[in-house]
Amino acid sequence: MICANGFRQCQVLGNKEGRNTVIHDEEEVMNNQKKLMILATMLAFLIMLPAARASEEDQATQLTFNKAVQIPGRVLPAGTYWFVLLDTNTAPKIVQVFNSDRSTLYATILTNNAERSKSTDNTALTFADRGSMQPETIVTWFYPGYTSGHEFVYSNREEHELAQVKHHTVMAAAGEKHQIQTAVAGD
Repeated sequence: MICANGFRQCQVLGNKEGRNTVIHDEEEVMNNQKKLMILATMLAFLIMLPAARASEEDQATQLTFNKAVQIPGRVLPAGTYWFVLLDTNTAPKIVQVFNSDRSTLYATILTNNAERSKSTDNTALTFADRGSMQPETIVTWFYPGYTSGHEFVYSNREEHELAQVKHHTVMAAAGEKHQIQTAVAGD
């Protein structure tokens, strides 16, 4: 039975037990509202937690080049670009290259896993020097703190050519950990 006041048990005049029952039901409603608010707050924190780690999960790295560089399928003119890991659960890994404000996608690149003996606190890029007539070619990219990196996949002809030329590694100067990593490459 639902009473006019919305509670399941009605207060009967002169019945102290009825009055206590109504008060008890009001307290139960308040306790349920508090529990619901606490649960909603906890759920909001759980939803926000992955977003706080997103930049490390996708290894987003801002790189600035003072001259053109080659990536698979295109040459990037001198400028600032974002290198972002598309999905951490796929093999091979896929890296996307965006403009400086991440509004334009320039390339989607397949990569193979690359390993190094120890991690560093800086972004590391390995370039192949193909001579003065061609831009330096990015061969590998390592995110700070990781021993596993990304070896860019080129055509068989390009892979053979890249294996024949000199390689050099450039370390980005890093600020505090978890800040944007910026590398200036190409002297």
